[in-house]
Amino acid sequence: MIKSVVVFRRKVGMSVEDFSQYWQTRHAPLVAGLPGLRRYVQSQTLASAYRKHTPACDGVAELWFDDTSALRALTGSMAHAAVLADEAQFIDPASRIEILTDDIVIKDGPRPPAGVKNIELVKRRPDLTPEAFHRHWEVVHGPLGGSIPQVLRYVQSHTRSGAYRDGRQPPLDGVALTWFTDTQAMRASATTPEYDRTRADEHNFVIEPLDFVITCEREIAL
Repeated sequence: MIKSVVVFRRKVGMSVEDFSQYWQTRHAPLVAGLPGLRRYVQSQTLASAYRKHTPACDGVAELWFDDTSALRALTGSMAHAAVLADEAQFIDPASRIEILTDDIVIKDGPRPPAGVKNIELVKRRPDLTPEAFHRHWEVVHGPLGGSIPQVLRYVQSHTRSGAYRDGRQPPLDGVALTWFTDTQAMRASATTPEYDRTRADEHNFVIEPLDFVITCEREIAL
């Protein structure tokens, strides 16, 4: 499976409430109708994130397809054109980032229906090759993050190698996804020695500080 991850802010001047309503009720059915789409998840930043600051993004969309052939088949289709055209109704185009990723499940636990999902936007240290970065993230850092007791599930979505071809640099090197029972459990995780060891390792391979959002996720029926 291959996954498209789309990170974005809402359209300038649009309220969080209107953004949420449009994304879930108007845009989601268009995306759900894409040919070859196997799974579609919307992760929306929690309302509490807006009380003190502007979050890194308002939403993250994850779309799963069988392979790159299925993605190429979308190009030029009426369904895909309709999705892209509709994005202008609720997304700030300057904020939109899309990467193609491969998922690596570090901790294969549950996705609690009423839980929260932390999404970190990962960028590698510029002195590391993509290969060294992705290897460290999975093999060294992954077990550290997976050891945090409150983390129910941990998935790393690694930007695919083709994004680095000919010296190119993708906007993100991946996203880290962790699920918790609730925000209280997430706060408790930050008091553990496992959390401290995980954070201490970050300077070895990523640009700090990592942008992140705490979200609730919606799986859209296809």
